[in-house]
Amino acid sequence: MCGITGWVAFDRDLTAERDVLEAMTATQVCRGPEAGGVHLEPHAALGHRRPGAAGAADGGARPLSVEHDGRPLAVLAFGGEVHNHRELRAELEAAGHRFRTRDAAEVVLLGYLEWGEGLAERLNGAYAFAIWDSRHEELLLVRDRLGVKPLHYHPTPDGVVFGSGAGAVLAHPAVRAVVDLDGLRELLSLTRTPGATPYRGVHEVRPGHLVRVRRGGVTERRYWGLEAREHVDSLESTIATVRALLEDIVHRQLDSDLPLCSLLSGGLDSSALTALAAAALRRTGAGPLRTLAVDFTGRDEDLHPDPARSTPDGPYARMLARHVGAEHDVIALDAAELTELRRGHAVLRARDLPGGLADLDAALLLLFRRVRERAAVALSGEAADELFGGYPWFHDPAAIAADDFPWAARLDGGLAGPGSAPREQLLDADLLRKLDLAGHRRAQYRTALAEVPHLPSADPVERRMREVSYLNLTRFSGVLLDRNERMSRANGLEVRVPFCDHRLVQYVFNTPWAVKTFDGQQKSLLRAAVRDLLPAEVADRVKSPYPITADPRYPQLLRADLARLAAERTSPALELLDRRRLADALAPDTDPGSVRLGVDLALDLDVWLTEYRVTLEL
Repeated sequence: MCGITGWVAFDRDLTAERDVLEAMTATQVCRGPEAGGVHLEPHAALGHRRPGAAGAADGGARPLSVEHDGRPLAVLAFGGEVHNHRELRAELEAAGHRFRTRDAAEVVLLGYLEWGEGLAERLNGAYAFAIWDSRHEELLLVRDRLGVKPLHYHPTPDGVVFGSGAGAVLAHPAVRAVVDLDGLRELLSLTRTPGATPYRGVHEVRPGHLVRVRRGGVTERRYWGLEAREHVDSLESTIATVRALLEDIVHRQLDSDLPLCSLLSGGLDSSALTALAAAALRRTGAGPLRTLAVDFTGRDEDLHPDPARSTPDGPYARMLARHVGAEHDVIALDAAELTELRRGHAVLRARDLPGGLADLDAALLLLFRRVRERAAVALSGEAADELFGGYPWFHDPAAIAADDFPWAARLDGGLAGPGSAPREQLLDADLLRKLDLAGHRRAQYRTALAEVPHLPSADPVERRMREVSYLNLTRFSGVLLDRNERMSRANGLEVRVPFCDHRLVQYVFNTPWAVKTFDGQQKSLLRAAVRDLLPAEVADRVKSPYPITADPRYPQLLRADLARLAAERTSPALELLDRRRLADALAPDTDPGSVRLGVDLALDLDVWLTEYRVTLEL
């Protein structure tokens, strides 16, 4: 959950630039509010923020360095978790390395000295880190295989600036927050383009990639990616393999010196993880597992179910918790609190960008705030739907057949026209024509489709479902993983996502669709792998989306804020908005709820352009 920052410059002495580095590092305080540190060398400066409890638990200083005869060999700024650090530590000790702490980050640093950049292939976990090799004056940036943890960078004429969040990079005086048409397309897209950000010149290290910075320039290499492999296991063997992988993954991710819980909705994904975690704790004599569920005050009066939601979560979560002997608690969220979060733009500041998922983001941010009051680490079922085929578009023949991202094919165009969503409905019509969001999405789709690894013997159905799976794992999951990471780190909470373990992802990706849906249900393979651990009612429960609760005051309050924005006439957001559509949204006979996503975006744009000093070059 730590935050890292840094600056490499081969043509200047960075030992005199402490103030710049500390300003960059300060942007990451939310990732580590209690402790921080910096390391300065002539051509490299690294900063780090971490929770104080984590530092006390492992005894390691940050950034972490290793020296020989008083001179640094390498320096590490690390964020995230390595779940196989015990095995790697034993291997390094056998090779002659001596450890000063029990910190997993020290395993990474000494692992680099032993294996060089080959270290990346050996790690299991969710991480983003930077290693400055003082011997050769080289920087290595590494991001985990699924892109759970973020890592941004901006090449400069003589090096690079980097940080966990884009805000750390933008805090450097040489980097400007410039957004052009391509940046706006990325901001408004329903998919994530690996490596791209809305800011010109600011990139993300792509999932499963590493970036090396030398005097000769910046190079990138993929160290892991989804591969097409022939699946030869029987149905029974496949189910057993998934179960064995899940047991090992959950066992590893329960390793924590800090209070841990499981986020439990009563759905298949969270129930599977919770049951596996409770069983693992029982085997070691530990426990009970703590489980946390979310509910809303006044739920019966103002809960707005999704059309697919036929059952509430609460009874199923309680049933599962009793079944596994968990210590269960319910976090009640109040709709008025969500309204204050949205109107206070807390979600925007957590994401560092506008145009998120509105109420869903606010609910998640508030939930994680409440979770952090009870635990520091949480297990989450994120990415199970992408992996096992749980989303409705996996089972919609029209969405599967569409020459488009399947999730986008199910969405209706908003007032802004084809290729746009309702949240873009207040944007200027000329701007939308220039953006050509539909054309942008088609180009994204073609690029993603060309990457899909195929088996030459696959029949058309299996070939297409492999494509759908790849698109979800590489283009859709990033949206939700990024949201999950940003909402949690804004509250100092570490959320672990066991379904993103690369071993499980690679195996299930290559499992034929006929096996994944062998009994005609959604997520048949996952259900079969854990059915014996769950009550039948939970195991057979139909997927239920995250509930939304609405404060009836919210649309009216939003519209009042929009009226103030329109009246100011100085808001930089007005350059992007359509005056006629603004007037229509403010008309007395317009239902505030019908334009709330568009109003949300307009208000977020106003704050973002102002507070983040964004320059638009359109």
